[in-house]
Amino acid sequence: MNFGLSADKLVVIAVIALMVVGPERLPKYAEGFARLIKRAGEYLRGAKDRVSTEMGSEFEDVDWRKLDPRQYDPRRIIREAILDEVVPVPTAGAVGSGAPMGAGAAGFSGTMAPTRTVARLEAGEIPPYDNEAT
Repeated sequence: MNFGLSADKLVVIAVIALMVVGPERLPKYAEGFARLIKRAGEYLRGAKDRVSTEMGSEFEDVDWRKLDPRQYDPRRIIREAILDEVVPVPTAGAVGSGAPMGAGAAGFSGTMAPTRTVARLEAGEIPPYDNEAT
């Protein structure tokens, strides 16, 4: 969406406002609109000052351009992910032999291998259960 107003659009809006409001009341309405814009600006500056006061010095260190949601173009993110260099994980070793998880597990050769090792369970031993993982 482009809300940019060109000069000809502003002239059309001014003519319509003049016809609807009338030439006698137009200066009063224009003055009220100017006051409204001025108050809105003061409110925004006050909000920025309050946030700056509450966050302290951390507020000044924030790079606001990095937080701009317009920079997150899904096409660009996918393109960069596809074009990234893939670093292969060594597939030597078997699960349970002290090798990282994912290394040699059922032919898995993913690019991310956790640093945790997997121990082989003894016969009849109950595997650990994580309540938060389910």
